[in-house]
Amino acid sequence: MPDVEKAGYKSIALDIAQRIVSGEIPVNSKISGRSLLAGQYHVSPETIRKAIGLLKEENIVSVSQGKEIIILSSHHAYEYITKNKYLKSVYSLKQNLQQLLQEKQDLDLKLEVLLTEIIETSDRLQNLKPYNPIELKILPNSHVVGQTIGNLQFWQNTGATIIALRRGTHVSISPGPHVVLREDDIVVVVGDEKVFENTGQFINKPRS
Repeated sequence: MPDVEKAGYKSIALDIAQRIVSGEIPVNSKISGRSLLAGQYHVSPETIRKAIGLLKEENIVSVSQGKEIIILSSHHAYEYITKNKYLKSVYSLKQNLQQLLQEKQDLDLKLEVLLTEIIETSDRLQNLKPYNPIELKILPNSHVVGQTIGNLQFWQNTGATIIALRRGTHVSISPGPHVVLREDDIVVVVGDEKVFENTGQFINKPRS
């Protein structure tokens, strides 16, 4: 017999129900008096009384006027065990949900802090005009189509530095002077406002 030491009355009721289902306590048999049960489970007779009360409500046992406890149904005992396992499962899921919600709240807070830092950093970069990059698209009739960056003397003619070249989904970082520019290429350059204006005019200059 399992020793449910210091167990609550609900745990004791479940333990007795399991003993009934297993056949350890047969249907129609009588359970020992409350004092003996209290000694087996190491709890007070009042705790046993509450446990037996739960079993009585479920029609698992009956209690006579003489306080005799008679086992009525192993089927009801099985249903009682099943129901409590389900309730325990629901409680466990609820606890897991609360934990996940707390973790999500913590993660949302971290994301908010990170986004704030990104925005603040971006704002600072916007104020650093020489390092504020812009993208310029090469039109089909541009004179730079088919020319290498070196042959165009790009920096000498615009004052801008090409830091990246985007061609479709491919991005080249710091393309070299031998890279041939094509129509629809997007060049990413850095410089001040005047440099950007010069670069736009240079790139968009039509082929002669």
